[in-house]
Order: sequence, then structure tokens, then C-alpha cells
Amino acid sequence: MAIEVGIIEDELEIREGLRLLINGSEGFSCKHIFTNAEDAIEQIPNLPLNVVLTDINLPGKTGIECIAALKPFCTDTEFVICTSFDDSEHVFAALKAGASGYLIKTTQPSKLLDAITEVHNGGSPMNAHIARKVVSSFNETSFNPELEKLSQREKAILDLLSQGLRYKEIADKLYLSTETVRTHIRNIYQKLQVNSRTDALNKVFRR
Repeated sequence: MAIEVGIIEDELEIREGLRLLINGSEGFSCKHIFTNAEDAIEQIPNLPLNVVLTDINLPGKTGIECIAALKPFCTDTEFVICTSFDDSEHVFAALKAGASGYLIKTTQPSKLLDAITEVHNGGSPMNAHIARKVVSSFNETSFNPELEKLSQREKAILDLLSQGLRYKEIADKLYLSTETVRTHIRNIYQKLQVNSRTDALNKVFRR
């Protein structure tokens, strides 16, 4: 079954390029395209979309505001930023709003398709230098007391989660079984009283 992808992008050339790429690739489908956040907010809750790609700089509401408005009503839809902004403030604002991934518009087509598949499978795709910004901020930011509830192993796993790694990749890096990683992550969510990777990362940052 094809991954149903929606696009929110006001630039015609980029919008059409994404549509052609997705519809021309096996296992992907793009039937719904929006040029502004307002139309997307009105229509997307009633659409069977698996993944939504959105720019940040849109006419009217931003892509980040769009995600924040939609996420509570679209719990089965993953949102991925696809933008030219690569500064930390935009990255963390997007993650806080509910984005599951953050890509730059210069991302190669094959990697964009890989990212759509990854986020659909529960991952958090990011361009390499975006992931480094997250890791750098994760290491340098003053943490709140919530982090002290976690063991050293759990902190290490949370660090790898912040890099967008999948459970199997974390297991390989830490020489653990995937099921052990899942157990640690469930414990992390329980200790932090959250239900997702994004919520966990947001909770340990003083932002």
C-alpha cells in the first residue's frame, strides 16, 4: 500500500517537483497539495494522509504554526519540515510544534523518499547538519531536573533518539537487542510522563 503524502508549499516549482517525484516513485502517492497553511488546517484532518511535507515560510500562518494546529487532530499523520531555514531556533520550534523530521530543500530526491519512508516507519529523519545542531544543543543546554530521573543508559539512548536514530540503529551502537532498547524507551517515556520522542526531547530542554 502506497504511503499517502501531502504537500504544503507556496512555490510552484518546488511544489510541482515534489509532486512529480513522489507520484513517479513506487510505493508513494501524492494527491493533496496546499499552497497555504490555512487551507491545510481546514482540510487535512479529513484526509487519509500518512506524511505531510511542509515549508516554514508560507503566506499567512507559518508551517510551524500549521503543524501545531493540526497535530492534536491528526495523531496518525507524521509532519516533516522541508525548508531552507537551518537555524536552531526554527529546528526546535518545529520539533516542539510536533514535527517528526526536519529536512533542507536541497536534500537529494532519493534521500527525501528515504526520509518519507523513515518517518512513516516511526523514525525522525533529519539532514546530517541539522542532526548535529540538535546533538550540540542537547549536549550544551542546561537540563531541567526531569533528566535526573533517568539512568546513564537511558540518557545515552535519549541522546541517540535526538539524532533521529531508529531503534535498531540505537541497539547496534550500544550493543543491545532491539527489544531491550524498546524497554528502555518505554521506561524513559514513563519517567518523563510523555508519549513520544518529540515530547521527551522537549521536556529535557529548558526552552
